[in-house]
Amino acid sequence: MAENKQEAGAAATDNAVIKEAEQMSLSPRQSVVESDSQESPDLPPHLRESITRVPVTPGIQASTYSRASTDSTTKTPSPSYFTQDPGKKSSGLANAPPVESPSDISSPTNLAKGASSDHEVLRRMSVSLKGRRESISEIRAAAPDLALSGNIISVTFTTPHALKYHKGGDWELGYRRGQSALFDAFSYLSSGETPWNHTVVAWTGEIEAPVTSPSAPEALSDTTANIPALNHLSAPIPIDGEAPPTPPEVDGLWIPREDQLKLEQQLVHDKRIKTIPVWLADDTETTEEGIRLNDQGRWRRYAEHTIYPLFHYKQHEPNDGRSERVEWADYFRTNLKFANKIIEIYKPGDIVVIHDYYLLLLPSMLRQRAPNMYISFFLHCPFPSSEFLRCLPRRKEVLEGMLGANLVGFQSYSYSRHFASCCTRILDFPSDSVGVDAYGARVEVGVFPIGIDVAKVEQMAWTEEVSKMYDDLKDLYKDKQIIVGRDRLDSVRGVAQKLMAFERFLELYPDMREKVVLIQVTSPNTIEEGGEEPENKVASRVNELVMRINGTYGSLGFSPVQHYPQYLSPEEYFALMRAANVGLITSVRDGMNTTSLEYVVCQRDTHGPLILSEFSGTAGSLRDAIHINPWDLTDVAHQIYNALTMSEEKRKTMQESLYKHVTTQNVQSWIAKFLRKLVATLASNKNQNVTPLLDRTLMLKKYREAKKRLFMFDYDGTLTPIVRDPQAAIPSERVIQTLKALAADHRNAVWIISGRDQEFLQQHLGHIPELGFSAEHGSFIRHPGNDTWENLAEKLDMSWQADVIEIFQKYTDRVPGSFIERKRCALTWHYRQADPEQGLHSSQALHKDLEETVVKKWDVDVMKGKANLEVRPTFINKGEIAKRLVNDYNSDIAHIAKSSSQGGKSENGKLDFVLCMGDDFTDEDMFRALNGMSGTQVESNHVFTVTIGASTKVTLAKWHMLEPEDVVEAIALLAGVGLSGEAHEQLSQVNLATVAGLEGHVPE
Repeated sequence: MAENKQEAGAAATDNAVIKEAEQMSLSPRQSVVESDSQESPDLPPHLRESITRVPVTPGIQASTYSRASTDSTTKTPSPSYFTQDPGKKSSGLANAPPVESPSDISSPTNLAKGASSDHEVLRRMSVSLKGRRESISEIRAAAPDLALSGNIISVTFTTPHALKYHKGGDWELGYRRGQSALFDAFSYLSSGETPWNHTVVAWTGEIEAPVTSPSAPEALSDTTANIPALNHLSAPIPIDGEAPPTPPEVDGLWIPREDQLKLEQQLVHDKRIKTIPVWLADDTETTEEGIRLNDQGRWRRYAEHTIYPLFHYKQHEPNDGRSERVEWADYFRTNLKFANKIIEIYKPGDIVVIHDYYLLLLPSMLRQRAPNMYISFFLHCPFPSSEFLRCLPRRKEVLEGMLGANLVGFQSYSYSRHFASCCTRILDFPSDSVGVDAYGARVEVGVFPIGIDVAKVEQMAWTEEVSKMYDDLKDLYKDKQIIVGRDRLDSVRGVAQKLMAFERFLELYPDMREKVVLIQVTSPNTIEEGGEEPENKVASRVNELVMRINGTYGSLGFSPVQHYPQYLSPEEYFALMRAANVGLITSVRDGMNTTSLEYVVCQRDTHGPLILSEFSGTAGSLRDAIHINPWDLTDVAHQIYNALTMSEEKRKTMQESLYKHVTTQNVQSWIAKFLRKLVATLASNKNQNVTPLLDRTLMLKKYREAKKRLFMFDYDGTLTPIVRDPQAAIPSERVIQTLKALAADHRNAVWIISGRDQEFLQQHLGHIPELGFSAEHGSFIRHPGNDTWENLAEKLDMSWQADVIEIFQKYTDRVPGSFIERKRCALTWHYRQADPEQGLHSSQALHKDLEETVVKKWDVDVMKGKANLEVRPTFINKGEIAKRLVNDYNSDIAHIAKSSSQGGKSENGKLDFVLCMGDDFTDEDMFRALNGMSGTQVESNHVFTVTIGASTKVTLAKWHMLEPEDVVEAIALLAGVGLSGEAHEQLSQVNLATVAGLEGHVPE
């Protein structure tokens, strides 16, 4: 089916303009004129479209649109920039000639001959295409081992449509603002211009229900003082009459199941973008009859209150964490619900592309459920340095979540470098400028600056209606130069810095005061930021600056700053971009500012310079723009003057370079490059075995279902961190209390299986009678409830120890800081306290020496540990103990301190939950033994083998955890205890989110 899509590509391109014209939209004023006669006189003023839909471009009167409406009967109206079906039009460059496929293109088979890697094959294919579209068969032939299905699942937080629900089952689909470039990319992937079958998975967003019209007495009120504003700032009224999406005023919107299905069918058959919605609600709010949507905004709060500000280098004051606990749980559940929805539709060979900071945990969750899934992640906002990310309490979970992807993409190189640095500094994962080694695999990191749909912008920017508005603007300001700024009203867009710089400009250049006007449009913020600097504080500061500048440098007949806090219609926006003499963007931190790209396109004929903040993600791409530091107000003022007085030749040269970049690096090129890099990454890393992060939700689910459970924990590096002095590795109070709580459940058999001797284990953990112990890698065991140790190696010949001591002593004399640890059944040579390089080289030489002498003479094994070498009898290892315990507990659970008569036996008397955790080479014996018993002695999906520590090691474990702290956290989750190990304490933030994910609601 994917290959059939290309057959219609040429015809779709040829008829693009005609099809787009058929999808024309009326101008704002036309809609008002036609709707006035149908408008109810009972509506209050703020709900009357004849009032709210009046255009606001300076100097353009209603008659301007009236003339346009009378002419529209004979002329083709302009298509909407926010068309509902851009997939039916060309998304390529404007006026680009069609390119025919040359007959001498090499076949995929020929391309593959002599190539050293799949990456080289893809490089050759890219060269051989020469402008034509590659087919899915060519992509498959270049990377045959991937078995690509031809399907792409794009995952974004909210659907491209703003949804409004009408009682009776009617759904109104509007345009969702804020991500036009991303939605254009979706339209392109869904069109006939690509070989892929494309589906979008997204949350419905806050579903609005129309407010019921007021009763007659209310409508006839003499005052509007009690009527709420449409916006809590300066009450901007969008000229198209559509307020920004807000939750319904009355919470608890009920949607019957049949209406849910109706919307799902409507979205999945959408001609523009096939969309599968994700419904977010507590499990208690979802029934077979329907769904009740309460507090819909909660699903975005953690992302917008905590992640968004911090990623933009804004740190809130610390708080007591009570609200953050619930917000993190909702964030975790959001990602979990997305993962479950994707798994429902996923097929092997599908490519999953995840977008933005709302879904940072999703890559790892998908990797847990489908280890071989092809996953990529793209972050559209900045990524902070490690110093700032460390301020995020859940920094580790965020990084681990992103590292579930095969490829992570960023807008600029600095963001990718920050990400790799954070993985090394916070998680201790090896990294370089192009990737991170994590969980036994390579996660590639790349830079992919996003573009815009140039053809659509050019088509919209030069319609007759826009040209008329452009002429009126130029006529209104015929004796002045126009500086244009258009930003969202939040603190990272730098609107206040822009106004202060303009004020400085007017101060430094008094002869320009009556010759320049700054038209600043600020659209209401769609991000619900928390913290000290909410949106109304930013708005107050902006209004204060505007009034100060106009009061100081303005007059009765002229105001140097024209500030419009509102949305603009597409026509007005493009007219303003075309009329500008200078574009001014002063973001203090930004991802990819598409306004700058659209400005460049709109200036193709007039060559207005672009002044761009160096902190914008676009700065790295638009290198020929005038780059400024928005905090240096004097320099910005000088650059404004330079831009206004720049020669025509210099402006033309700058514009040509910028225009060439924007038109070639468009949104189609962006998504195509990103997917090509993903396929190349998958092809080059196809033989890697990924060990995913432990799925705590699944583990908790299986634990709660089980009646008979066995736990096996290593000690050093698992329950306690590795330290330089082995005797200093004593368990913390939290470890002791958490183990006590876990072992107190009569259904749990908890064992510590360590290389430590029995004296050490007895001293530090022996006071917990419910624990079982295995010392010296299985040489000695002590059952729960017993005080005596059983020597499993007492019949073995230990004469080999004399030979080993002799060799160990020779190396101890050579390496300062090394020492010998004597155990009853094993000998260990430690070099933790020695010079790291000397210790490592000496251990390698010692290992070779032992292999050539003692191992050939005696039946012993030499085991590499963490900064140590251990020699022990061959038949004594942790794997044998693991087998013994599984066999014992499958037949008898009487060794547990509490009697099994309390209902602790499962129906078949066998173990139905096994958790084994360890960190080094000796623990691989346990993982190997349990893998061999899975499916026979214990069901395979009931066995959790988890390796702890370095992400790059080769392991037989099914799951991975980062450090001992995570192990204790996981034990506390199963035992249901808090940070101190006490049951009466509240769960930690991470564990609360896991419980909420399993139970479907945040527990009280």
